[in-house]
Amino acid sequence: MDPNNATSMHSHCVDITMEVHQVVPPPYKSTLHKFKARLKETFFPDDPLRQFQGQSLNRKLILGAQYVFPILQWGPNYTLKLFKSDLVSGLTIASLAIPQGISYAKLANLPPIVGLYSSFVPPLVYAVLGSSRDLAVGPVSIASLVMGSMLRQEVSPTLDPILFLQLAFTSTFFAGLFQASLGILRLGFIIDFLSKAILIGFMAGAAIIVSLQQLKSLLGITHFTNQMGLVPVMSSVFHNIHEWSWQTIVMGICFLVLLLLARHVSMRKPKLFWVSAGAPLVSVIISTLLVFAIKGQKHGISVIGKLQEGINPPSWNMLRFHGTYLGLVMKTGLITGILSLTEGIAVGRTFAALRNYKVDGNKEMIAIGFMNVIGSSTSCYVTTGAFSRSAVNNNAGAKTAVSNIVMSVTVMVTLLFVMPLFQYTPNVVLGAIIVTAVIGLIDIPAALQIWRIDKFDFIVMLVAFFGVIFISVQLGLAIAVGLSTFKILLQITRPKIVMLGKIPGTDIYRNLDQYKEAERIPGFLILSIEAPINFANITYLNERTLRWIEEEEDNIKEHSNLRFIILEMSAVSAIDTSGISLFRELKSTLEKKGVELVLVNPLAEVIEKLKKADKDNDFIRADNLFLTVGEAVASLSSAMKSQSSTMTEGAQTIVAHY
Repeated sequence: MDPNNATSMHSHCVDITMEVHQVVPPPYKSTLHKFKARLKETFFPDDPLRQFQGQSLNRKLILGAQYVFPILQWGPNYTLKLFKSDLVSGLTIASLAIPQGISYAKLANLPPIVGLYSSFVPPLVYAVLGSSRDLAVGPVSIASLVMGSMLRQEVSPTLDPILFLQLAFTSTFFAGLFQASLGILRLGFIIDFLSKAILIGFMAGAAIIVSLQQLKSLLGITHFTNQMGLVPVMSSVFHNIHEWSWQTIVMGICFLVLLLLARHVSMRKPKLFWVSAGAPLVSVIISTLLVFAIKGQKHGISVIGKLQEGINPPSWNMLRFHGTYLGLVMKTGLITGILSLTEGIAVGRTFAALRNYKVDGNKEMIAIGFMNVIGSSTSCYVTTGAFSRSAVNNNAGAKTAVSNIVMSVTVMVTLLFVMPLFQYTPNVVLGAIIVTAVIGLIDIPAALQIWRIDKFDFIVMLVAFFGVIFISVQLGLAIAVGLSTFKILLQITRPKIVMLGKIPGTDIYRNLDQYKEAERIPGFLILSIEAPINFANITYLNERTLRWIEEEEDNIKEHSNLRFIILEMSAVSAIDTSGISLFRELKSTLEKKGVELVLVNPLAEVIEKLKKADKDNDFIRADNLFLTVGEAVASLSSAMKSQSSTMTEGAQTIVAHY
């Protein structure tokens, strides 16, 4: 070998070694400062206090009032032009809210009038506290179904209607209290446990259960099961064939076809949104006139009956915070609160993204929560922002939350002056309205997309779907959430660890399984840990790393060929005390095999804790820490070559001496 070339190579290796960047711990910060920073990052990632910095006291008071009451932000600049748009959209959603309110109240086993009460007060509260311009507030099918089914398990709405109503209002209070607490304490991430897969499966299953429940009205059955599962419902339908009413069936089919046709027209041509929005009210009017004209109740057609006139009576005295049913109302409030909150925030964010404005999730939780707390004291049950009504509101050109106020005033006028006209409204039409509304909850394209992307999520979706259909609404949801949580635990306890290789002609190291052109470096085993290290996964990481080493030793003929284990730690965002012990045990095991442990790019929290744990400076040395894999391989290769050269020269000297 040319001595000049050898000298050149040696100087090049020295240059590489000198260019190695040092891994340094983060600047010193007190424990209190780090705690405050972590607390702020966890609960205040949006930094809501940022807008108050550098402002005068008066300006801070104004900004604070606008933050609590968003209506103060857009209210002073409100114009007649905006009101014209909100008036049209408000009247449009009122035409949908009135029949839906009556229908959903019956779905919750509550008096129909309660559905209208719930479409009057809550929208007024939301208009003041809410931050969405498009959210149309009122009862929704899912929360109505869940509340009705959970309360009916212990109290009969027909045998004890007053107690059932009291429990519904109390459940609404607890739902609102829970929702507002999440917003005030900024714990909205809890609702994120309801993943998209869970919601798609749950809503599809609930839509089918809701539709099957309407067979009672669509077929004219008088005695119907109180259970929600597919089997008992269908069994009840066919065991009561003698109660089927052909007049009711004919009317139900006719209006169901009319409503589905109107929905189809609006879906094909979005500009004709008013067709599906007005179809329910038109159906109610036509069917009511028809039943009144032919005396339908004398021909086996069930009607709503006389409804109470007047606006919401106070119901604070009906709230029950003691007794045997306290656990039931708290559980019902928790589940319906989570479901309604999830739907409301999802709908609000969807339309905010379409119209390019922001919706504050925590403020929405507070608004929806206070809306339900106040509603529970004014004869309302759980309400939120419904997708169907919000879509109509958006398509009708709503500009602000004034559309909710217009809808509320329209419902108030209905409560004061129009209630006697609903006396002859047939229940079969209300059933048809519910079926048409919940069909939109079955999202087959989204289910197929989940199948293509993630098979485990698809299984979770199916569990939620079949759990709701065959077991119960709440247990089906609970099992699906449990399965999703199990998936998260698996990801935590079985983190991903991959072997890296070098892309030829570059200094880039990538996953050998993903990049087939990547090459392994002789003498090095380069692994990348792609998850935080904690007590839950150290056993797996230790066993998996040792298995990599054993496999590497099996692939090479001489044990001495494996000199270094490099752990790339760019994705290790956190480590606990148990994680520190992992490196100690791993280092001790490797030393017995004559292999060195090298760490690459440990992040701030990780390197800080490793330094604190290494009091004797025998664990984390500077020559075992590198900023990149490329620098580690270059530096360690240079050291190996220098060591080999020294050993060769020593051997030559000994030979010459003899």
